[in-house]
Amino acid sequence: MSASELAELAEEAERRKKRAPWGVIALVLLTGLALIRNGSGEFDVGPPQPASAAAADSRLPDGARAPDPLPYSLPDRVRLPAIQVDAPVIPVGLDADGWVAAPPPEDPNLAGWFTGGVSPGEKGTAVVVGHVDNQQGPAVFYGLGALKKGSGVEVARKDGKTAVFEIYGIEVFAKNDFPGDRVYGSKGSPELRVITCGGGFSKQSGYDGNVVAFARLVEVR
Repeated sequence: MSASELAELAEEAERRKKRAPWGVIALVLLTGLALIRNGSGEFDVGPPQPASAAAADSRLPDGARAPDPLPYSLPDRVRLPAIQVDAPVIPVGLDADGWVAAPPPEDPNLAGWFTGGVSPGEKGTAVVVGHVDNQQGPAVFYGLGALKKGSGVEVARKDGKTAVFEIYGIEVFAKNDFPGDRVYGSKGSPELRVITCGGGFSKQSGYDGNVVAFARLVEVR
């Protein structure tokens, strides 16, 4: 993706202060980001997969209160300290086939923020995607399935604020039976989904699932 194309995406995102409702996003993505149709699967050891005990539970702990939502701002970097991820974030939209356009696979350390949703920290569900691997080896979200409940996700924003999210669930879903409403639906507070490929792999169809990390906003720095 060229610098001019990135600039156009950023300008479009800035103009769209009123984000698309989650229902629209769910319809677009109902097949489960099969649009992250990436990953070579050519390595002896595949990416880690979530444990069944990591199923998502969106309820806040007793007495806990979510921070107030942030205004719109483009994300700049995403950090997942538990799996040593510190990656720049670029805006991504939809490709010619109507799929979410994943970041260029040539750069393994690059994540994409889907401009059809809210920005990270806004009220609603923001979506960040990235490759699990490429022809050279593991990519940015290769270790996503190894995360545990309580792991942190930090999103540095262009406005200078950092939205800190806490993972409350991580699961793998089949692409042909992806629960779009559950993954993308708004909980009424700022949330984040981090998504990559996962599940089984075949050379004919690639990865058959998506690993999804569910996270809620817990701090603003």
